[in-house]
Amino acid sequence: MMYKKARKQFAEDKQTKDMDYLNHVLWSDETQINVFGSDGVKRVWQQPGEEYKDKCVLPTVKHGGGSVMLQFIEGTMNANMYCDILKQSMIPSLRRLGRRAVFQHDNDPKHTSKTATALLKKLRVKVMDWPSMSPDLNPIEHLWGILKRKVEECKVYNIHQLRDVVMEEWKRTPVASCEALVNSMSKMVKDVLGNEGGHTKY
Repeated sequence: MMYKKARKQFAEDKQTKDMDYLNHVLWSDETQINVFGSDGVKRVWQQPGEEYKDKCVLPTVKHGGGSVMLQFIEGTMNANMYCDILKQSMIPSLRRLGRRAVFQHDNDPKHTSKTATALLKKLRVKVMDWPSMSPDLNPIEHLWGILKRKVEECKVYNIHQLRDVVMEEWKRTPVASCEALVNSMSKMVKDVLGNEGGHTKY
C-alpha cells in the first residue's frame, strides 16, 4: 500500500534525526471533545436558536522549551479559520523556536489547502513532510487520550463548563509527559521500520 511506503520513508528519514532536531519541532493536532452528561451519555447543550455545535481544541506542543498551547474553536474549522490560527498563535510559537524550527501538521484538506500552503510559503515556514494515515506518530494524539479520560470523569453540562474543565486539565498536564511523548519518537520510527511501514501499537 502507498501509505505504508510513505510511512516507511518517513521513518527512514527520521531515524537519523537527533533530539536537537526534535527540540525544534512544533507539533500540532486537532480533536473534538463533546459535552458529557453525568450519566456518561454524550450530549451537546445549546441555547435556543443555536445550531448543533461541538467544541474543538487545537494544541501545539513545543519540545525543548516545555510549553504547550491550546486553541478553542466552536463549529467547523475551514481553511480561512486555520490560517487565522496559524497567524495569531502558531507562527509566533514557531518563531520562538528559532531559524531551525519545523512545523508539523497532518494532511487534512484545510492544512494542505492552497490558502494555507501559500501562507506558510510566504512566511517561509519549514513544514515537515507528514505521511498519510499516521496519527500514531503524532505525540499529541496520545495526549488527547489522557485529556479526554480526565474530562469524562467530570460533570460537564454545557460548553462553557467544558472549556473550563479542558483548560484546567490541560494546565495540569506535566511538561515531562509532553517531553516523554516527543522523546518516544525514536522508538516509534523504529517500530514503523520493523513493521514495514505498518501502524504501531501507539
